Amino acid sequence: MVISPENILLVGAILLFLSVLVGKTGAKFGVPALLLFLGVGMLAGSDGFGIYFDSPQIAQFIGTVALCIILFSGGMDTHYREIKPILAPGVTLATLGVLMTTIITGLFIYSLSDLLPGNFQLGLLESMLLAAVMSSTDSASVFSILRSKGISLKERLRPTLELESGSNDPMAYMLTILLIQVIEIGVIDWPHSIVLLFMQLSIGAAAGFALGYAIVWIINRINVPNESLYPVLLFSCVFFVFAFTNLLQGNGYLAVYIAGLVVGNRKLMHKRSLTTFFDGFTWLFQIVMFLTLGLLVNPSELPAVAGVGLLVAIFMIVVSRPISVFACLLPFRRFTTRARVYISWVGLRGAVPIIFATYPLMSAEIPNARMIFNI
Repeated sequence: MVISPENILLVGAILLFLSVLVGKTGAKFGVPALLLFLGVGMLAGSDGFGIYFDSPQIAQFIGTVALCIILFSGGMDTHYREIKPILAPGVTLATLGVLMTTIITGLFIYSLSDLLPGNFQLGLLESMLLAAVMSSTDSASVFSILRSKGISLKERLRPTLELESGSNDPMAYMLTILLIQVIEIGVIDWPHSIVLLFMQLSIGAAAGFALGYAIVWIINRINVPNESLYPVLLFSCVFFVFAFTNLLQGNGYLAVYIAGLVVGNRKLMHKRSLTTFFDGFTWLFQIVMFLTLGLLVNPSELPAVAGVGLLVAIFMIVVSRPISVFACLLPFRRFTTRARVYISWVGLRGAVPIIFATYPLMSAEIPNARMIFNI
């Protein structure tokens, strides 16, 4: 197919249409729609219908844009009165939980290098990098599942899980970038790394609060004559929060989520229309993100790592995630054992690990980057 604006729009329209139909069909059988969107992208790729896409840079850019929208929208839909009582356990899961998951899973992956035949050989640092890539839960998956079909959960489980999934990406991102730098340079500066992590989280949180209140002030006072321009104004503010926070050496993902939390819990002009706009755009960007990541995957390369991938997935589901959750929630007596098991089970992985897996792909110093992405 000749690459032209018309053909790109045609293919894009068909893929979006198919994704909506597949998502509707999957809902009848209890299959997550986001997983099906990923499958449509893989089916349309170079090993399927022949759409060739091999640019981790573009996929990462699309994923970043999509995550900004998803996290901001998730923050807008979260009521502060719901998360206030569970702030401590949520933040603990989002930070210490991610670190523990990375260490436990990384050691397991490293142990597989000696047990499995073939080309699967990852060093300790590469094993930790793979674990760090997969360590955060996926906000798009958690928000879409917990808010579907009127699910009602006791013991404040929904806000706990949503707070964790909305705020644990920064920790996973920092671990991923840190381990890539260590592999590239060969040494690790622990004091500098700890200071950098603290700066990323603290600046991200402070910028999110400050810019969130600034957004509320701007929207309530700018008095745009055309009401349809308010979503565009808010749209631009979201990307400004992300980019400006990164310029300040803070974590943009955390800032965007907190800014959405502030905006969603304040009085805002045209709040209903703005919320509806972002709900629709969230679904659009989720579909586009999963389609793009599906196109980047070459299904023919997956059988070689399928066994390892399944072993790691099972280990994370039944061992590393439960251990991390139970350890992090030890100080918090309000959660029953059943609640802790449920939190362990909702360690949903989705697009975020695939986006983070594009970072090693762009580093020439990581020889097993493609294997990490495929796993």
